[in-house]
Amino acid sequence: MLTSIKSVGSYVPSGILTNADLEKIVETSDTWIRERTGIHERRIAAVNETATDLAAEAARDALRVAGLRPQDTDLIVCSTSTPDSMFPSVASRVQERLGAHGPAFDVQAACTGFLYAMSIADRFVSGGESKQAIVIGSETLTKILNFKDRGTCVVFGDGAGAVVLGPSSNGAGIKSSVLGSDGSGGDLIYVAPGADGPEGRGRPEIRMDGRKVFRFATEILAQATLQALEKANVPLEDVKLIVPHQANARIIEAAGKRLGVGADVMVNEIANYGNTSTASIPLALKDALAAGRLKSGDHLVLVGFGAGLTWGACVIKWEGAPVRAAA
Repeated sequence: MLTSIKSVGSYVPSGILTNADLEKIVETSDTWIRERTGIHERRIAAVNETATDLAAEAARDALRVAGLRPQDTDLIVCSTSTPDSMFPSVASRVQERLGAHGPAFDVQAACTGFLYAMSIADRFVSGGESKQAIVIGSETLTKILNFKDRGTCVVFGDGAGAVVLGPSSNGAGIKSSVLGSDGSGGDLIYVAPGADGPEGRGRPEIRMDGRKVFRFATEILAQATLQALEKANVPLEDVKLIVPHQANARIIEAAGKRLGVGADVMVNEIANYGNTSTASIPLALKDALAAGRLKSGDHLVLVGFGAGLTWGACVIKWEGAPVRAAA
């Protein structure tokens, strides 16, 4: 039995930080940011807004689109690198807010986390242990940024995306999934436990070697895509869309060139969100659906990479999930 995506939901905070705003905070410019990242603006969570707040709203949106009640679901898997606290999990907090039941837990694989979470939930559904599962990616990354470091503070944003997974009704669904990790690259992107100097002591912040991450990302996005397609026995020319982790527009374009596909296939929605880590794939997928870029029977690939180093990809034959809730 295959597992299919029944709906896609999303939520982004109302706060917006533009490139012009960043010009006033750090030594940078709108032109510099756009040329190197493709980002125009990013969403910023309020001081009292948490990963759980964003995740719960994205899950509610996905349930509305699917026409389901929380009680119709029996599993919640949430991916996040910015939980409200060490424990309890964001997933269990979301479960309480929704009034859902069944297992609820978090996974952490940085920007690849949503694909790890989907792979786990897929096994629950395809194995008959779950009838309807909610998979969430939620991040408040701006809370762990050093706004004096233009290499990171211009890149990341906050947001959440969610999907409802269930048994396929027409033979469509997740046809393959591949996951990988190489711990030897763990120092390329990581969260330092505290910033250097007395003013930042104890405040965690993202550190990244942008050039090395770029080289790794462009190679692994293409490699993981082809590996997942081979496992699914689907040729690249049959793929309608590739939805990569929205890390950087240049990375997306370079990976597309490696694969020999253009902007009509590679989804690039980073301009208005920035890099939202584990939330970026469902956010980009929802925007692609809203733009009418997928129809029932189309093949698509979700592919990502992240700190760890981690990577993953899955091939999906699209069942034809609704784009938005009925009026």
